[in-house]
Parts: sequence; structure tokens; C-alpha cells
Amino acid sequence: MASEKPPWVTPENLCLFVDLYELTMADSYWNHGLNGSATFSLFVRELPPNRSFLIYAGLESVLDYLENLRFTPEALEYLKSLKLFSEKFLDYLKNFRFAGDIWAVPEGEIVFPPEPLLEVRAPRIEAQIIETFLLNQINFQTMVASKAARIVLAAQGRSVIDMSPRRDQGIDAALKAARSAYLAGCVGTSNVVAGQTYGIPVYGTMAHSYVMSFEDELSAFRTFASDFPNNTVLLIDTYDTLGGARNAVTVARECAARGQKVLGARIDSGDLFILSQHVRKILDENGFPEIKILLSGDLNEHKIEKLLEKGARVDSFGVGTELGTSYDAPALGGVYKLVEDERGYRIKLSAGKVTLPGRKQAWRVFDQSKQMEYDLLALADEPAPAPSAVSLLQPVMKNGRRLNPREPLSRARERCQQSLRALPMELRSMSEHSIQTYSVRLGAQLQALQARPTTAKS
Repeated sequence: MASEKPPWVTPENLCLFVDLYELTMADSYWNHGLNGSATFSLFVRELPPNRSFLIYAGLESVLDYLENLRFTPEALEYLKSLKLFSEKFLDYLKNFRFAGDIWAVPEGEIVFPPEPLLEVRAPRIEAQIIETFLLNQINFQTMVASKAARIVLAAQGRSVIDMSPRRDQGIDAALKAARSAYLAGCVGTSNVVAGQTYGIPVYGTMAHSYVMSFEDELSAFRTFASDFPNNTVLLIDTYDTLGGARNAVTVARECAARGQKVLGARIDSGDLFILSQHVRKILDENGFPEIKILLSGDLNEHKIEKLLEKGARVDSFGVGTELGTSYDAPALGGVYKLVEDERGYRIKLSAGKVTLPGRKQAWRVFDQSKQMEYDLLALADEPAPAPSAVSLLQPVMKNGRRLNPREPLSRARERCQQSLRALPMELRSMSEHSIQTYSVRLGAQLQALQARPTTAKS
């Protein structure tokens, strides 16, 4: 019986993070000499329900993986034990390195179906083996970044904090969710390891259990303010929210006498609209207009929008489950398909799943006010549709090596904000009943191929 291994994905076993059929196909390719150059395109077939755009994320994870992908002796021994693979193929894997080229949309950019988010141009086996990891990382991170962007738009300039790790589906998911949320405009996260890993600002208040651990709420507030004089944010709804606000005022006065400040008051339950108004009044009437109000508790973009429409008094939002799991659209249907090889263009004709053949470029055209007007999806060698058109797919890896140093997360975050400012107003709507569609057109040569699928197969 094989010894039990630690239940984690590690750098040593990451090479086995593949669907089995990636390896069985690769073995067959190797044994039949089918390892010529191939191009695979990763794209989303259609937008999730109630979405009008996506924010692309996950590229940095992919590039790190590709540069470091190796099959360890232990991994090869496990594959051998399955008694599925030929010795020739296992020998090939001993020296496996990804040596292909990657063209990709920069992280933080707005994207739409069916534009490629990423194209892989590599020997067929290399391009095939990496499929599972690429889809896992890009589907999830793009899904969360897109949800976070909607929440940030709904907050109308108020800060949003990712508070999702306790509800996310796994440790790596929580780590990547924090990164994706920050990329999309959240100001920070409650996830401390994400702060360490990505340099994201970390935020925290206290739990109801902390307040309940003391004889009374006021004692809890006083103790916390004494222990954390530079980070005093008080959770005021454990017993009675308005009573909690008055206790916060008492502590704020005591802090002021020591030259310190209470930074905020968090409300996590009840009628957030009414409570925020009453708490704001209590704080203001007692001379503490600078104390910020943070609202949390099963929030999403629709609830935030309604709170603000009604006039809630709020400075920031903490969003957990709905953000980290993209609760209303928890899966993104990104796919990874062969579009070209040494024989020419390749096309899939399955009912409802027809693909667009060939290596491609996506062009973005802006109107005179610098708002996005339409995108043109074309073959890679088709000309730009306009002198001012911007190409979305950029070369990021050549022969298995990055072409540029790792991009700072702050740059991707800035790019996302620029993209959202260029997004037409009708596409920013949170309404579930007025989702608008952005125009993605096909280039003339691509249209011609699509109209003659038998040509694209040959």
C-alpha cells in the first residue's frame, strides 16, 4: 500500500495537477509522432447570467507555473504505478520543460466572449498537458475579479474589503480570491497570508465572540482600544447596535483624552440602512464625525446599490461569501481548444460548441470620448480596424521564458480601473433586468473561415 501523502498541492506534485486524459493523449501523441507545433486558444463561450463584462485575471499564476513545470522522480514513479503509460513517454517526461510561446491579454483588462484571453503556441504535447492548470487558474480568478469589480462599481467610490476566506472553496481559492478582488478595486483583504504574499493591505476588526468574552460590551471595547490603539474598529451589533454605538462613543472619548482615535464602527446585522443612519447620528451628535461606518453581513452588489439608493450612511463595505465564491455565478465556462497546427486551421463543429479557427488578435476601438465602442476579433495577420485600435493580445512568453519581469499587482489594478472608466455606462448597470451586450465583431478573414468550416479543418 502506498504511503499516505500530505493532502496539499505542493511544488513537487503540482506537475500531477492534470486531468488524466491530458496525459493519456500526450502519451499517444508521443508514440505516433504527433508533437508538431499547435496553437490552443483559451476563451469564454458566453457571459454568466447577469454579467455584461469580465475582468481578466490569473495570468501571473500561469506564467509562474509554466516556467517551473517539472515532472519529479516521485511523480513519475506514481505515473508508472498506474500501468497506463508507455516507457518512452515516461522517459520523455523526465526532461519535460515548457518551451512554447504565450500571447495573452494583460491582467486587469476588460474582456468579452469569445475573445481569446490567452493563446498557447507550442509543441502539441506541451500545450495539451498544461490545459487543466490554465483553466483552473484563469476561470476562477477571472470569475472572482469580475464579481469584485461589480461590487466596487456598486459602492460608488466607497471602499470595499474582501472578507471571504472563511467561505471560499479551499486555501488556494481564498488566496487567489484576495488577489483578484484587490486587482478589481477592493482596498484590501482580511486574509493575512494574501497580505504577505501579494503585498495587499490587510484589514480586521473583531468578532462577536470577542465582545462576548468580556463581562460587558464596554469592557470589551476598552480592552481592544487599549491593546490596538492604532487599529481600533469596534463591532457594535453583538447585543444592541445603538447601545453599541453609545459604548463606542464612550471609548472614543477616553481614547481622545489619551491622544488616540477610534477609527470605525462595524455593523454586521439588522436593517443596515436604518441602523447606519441612527449610528451616524449618534457619532456626529457626540462629536465624532470622523469615525467611519463599515457595513458587512451577506452583502453583494445589488444590496449595496439599494442601500446607497435609500441613503445609507456608510464609508466602507466588507464583503465575504458573495465575493469570494461569486455566489450568483460561481463558475466561469472558459474552455481551451485547438485552433491551428502544422496542417493549418482547426475547427470544432460540435453542436452548440463550434470554435473559431486560427491564431487570433483582438482589437479594441474607442470612440471620441475614449469610451469603448466595439472589439474586433480577427486572425492574427489581419490589419487593425482603425489607426487608434488597441491590440489586446500581447506576447508575454517566448520559448518558455517570460519576456518581461513579473508585473506588479498594482499595475494590473491600475489597468482595471482605467478599463472600468472606459466601460460604457450601460454596461456598468447592476440591474438584473437591463444587462446590455457589448459588440464583438469578427474580422473579414475570420468570418470567411467561419462560413467555410471544411476549409478551416484542412
